[in-house]
Amino acid sequence: MTQFAFTRRVVLGMVAAAALSAPAAAEVDFSGKTIEWVIPFSETGGSAKWANFFGPLLSEALPGNPTVVVKFMPGAGSTKGANWFQNEKHKDGTLLFGTSGSTQFPYLLNDPRVRYEYKDWIPVMASGTGGVAYLNPEDGANFDGSANALKDTNFIFGSQGATRLDIVPLLAWKMLGMNVEPVFGIKGRGDGRLMFERGEANIDYQTSSSYIGGSMAMVNDGKAVPMMTWGALDADGNIVRDPTFPDIATFKEVCEATDGCETSGETWDAWKAFFISGFPVQKLAFLPGDTPQDVVDTYTAAFNEVIARADFAEISAKRVGEYPVFVGPDAQKALETAISVSDDAKAYIVNWLAEDYGVTLK
Repeated sequence: MTQFAFTRRVVLGMVAAAALSAPAAAEVDFSGKTIEWVIPFSETGGSAKWANFFGPLLSEALPGNPTVVVKFMPGAGSTKGANWFQNEKHKDGTLLFGTSGSTQFPYLLNDPRVRYEYKDWIPVMASGTGGVAYLNPEDGANFDGSANALKDTNFIFGSQGATRLDIVPLLAWKMLGMNVEPVFGIKGRGDGRLMFERGEANIDYQTSSSYIGGSMAMVNDGKAVPMMTWGALDADGNIVRDPTFPDIATFKEVCEATDGCETSGETWDAWKAFFISGFPVQKLAFLPGDTPQDVVDTYTAAFNEVIARADFAEISAKRVGEYPVFVGPDAQKALETAISVSDDAKAYIVNWLAEDYGVTLK
């Protein structure tokens, strides 16, 4: 069994076991309190839409029905907020912190700006997502399912940073032979979409929730053309079409149709490893590491109540896409999958970042 097949089967197993893993909630009451759910990105991106979707549902499920307020702490591609959370201690159970792949990747690559340790935190919910890359109408007219007619075009892309989740699209476009110049320093993927809308960038990608909530309107208005998704994993660890966007080809399909792009070998293995780390388990909600077990159990029970709602599949598909949600102990297993990348894949990415962007991680 390959590493990727094992990863996917672990994910599927956690989905099947989720309903059995919830402990009974202890006597914790949040009446009259406000839960602050801190997101280390701007309010325009996918993480914001994810937290704003789950926030009201969590409010209904927690005992005492506290108000859940999403707050934003952007900076350094989420490293600023994660470093802040590392020093936070349990007070009264009213602090949640949300991360994304752009928080995981700097951690995996030993980015010197990282002062946080995932293993110190308590994950209570994790969810997967996908992503869609798209072009402006002029360049989209030249896209025929391959990137062959796009290789002479100079593209501009608004990026959160070389060590963030943007590793996945940037390496994909390089593998396709495209000339994509990133403009680093935006505070969230939603800011990249705004650059695209203003004509400051001519290529972009968004995670599923942000694509559904923002970019899809541009597509419907003829102002953007979908290029590809990153795909999803089947039970054998193969890249298949994203269930949220089944009519859009995957990067693997576009790569196979493009001259010089290979779906095997060292580069492909590195891309796929970071895709698996960054998307099937992308967004996680954490409590501080010293949170008492009764509070952890209360959040676990609440999130299990959320995903057990009869309407959850329908409303989540419309807001954040059709992806698995992991709760409690399953969220811990999901985190372990997300931060497990081979040394070979890490070494490849570190060398590529140094060669292409002059980024050294020491």
